[in-house]
Amino acid sequence: MRVLFLPLLLLTVGRAQAQAPAADTARLRQHLVYLTSTPQARNHAHPAVLDSVAAYVRRSLHAAGGRTEEQPYQVNGRTYRNIIASFGPETGPRLIIGAHYDVCGEQPGADDNGTGVAALLETARLLGQQKTLPYRIDLVAYTLEEPPYFRTPQMGSYRHAQRLHQQQVAVRGMVALEMLGYYDDRKNSQRYPFGPLKFIYGSRGNYITVAQKFGNGRFGRQFARRYKHAAGLPVKRFKAPAWLPGIDFSDHLNYWHFGYSAVLLTDTAFYRNAHYHETTDTLSRLDMRRLGLAVDALLATVLGSR
Repeated sequence: MRVLFLPLLLLTVGRAQAQAPAADTARLRQHLVYLTSTPQARNHAHPAVLDSVAAYVRRSLHAAGGRTEEQPYQVNGRTYRNIIASFGPETGPRLIIGAHYDVCGEQPGADDNGTGVAALLETARLLGQQKTLPYRIDLVAYTLEEPPYFRTPQMGSYRHAQRLHQQQVAVRGMVALEMLGYYDDRKNSQRYPFGPLKFIYGSRGNYITVAQKFGNGRFGRQFARRYKHAAGLPVKRFKAPAWLPGIDFSDHLNYWHFGYSAVLLTDTAFYRNAHYHETTDTLSRLDMRRLGLAVDALLATVLGSR
């Protein structure tokens, strides 16, 4: 009886795993190839390029089954736009997952933030395969996160969070996808804003971080715990004062500004990746397998939340 039962159990588990939605690394790479191959860098000085990227993102989100819209706004006489796709119920509190699609300066921005955008688009495809969703999920591709507009009301995420606040939209929480594809298994490849932290979190840059500020609320705690439980790669939960360098270096900071709970999902950016904001931030340096695992954990966390 035991001999027969064990193979049957393994077969059942194998089928369940095979049926579970999983990120497609070939699709992730396809998105990254597009994002890093635009005629000019996708920065504020090239609005036509940003428009072409926005159109690509919107087509991809629509093809995934999202209800898409644009949020255009003016900066110095030029039009820039966020792209938004909604999944699940029309009404009720919503989860926001966002990633910026612009880059800093004249560089390809594969990790910063091509990986965040690719993860957003692959998450959309996987969400679109679900028959039902437990609540509304809005995926947002932001413009103008990078300098010279970082920490200003011209950031796309500021405009989006401001609109939610003005419309009194109920928000469960927000997740910023910021650099998810660079890993280094060597000792001392990971740096920290405060040196002794390496004795707590380790010196190898082989993990994903869920970062948030103190007092971030229930959503942040639950998301971090569930993401770590679901992940097929190491996850470090990091909570610190908002003033600690790096803790607010992405789009989630604007949701904090309007009173929403928000977390940062990241490979830790410049604390690990020496190619941050350099022309060497290229696709060849990324780990597609672990990027896919980061997306899988995000989907599992979203679908498992009630």
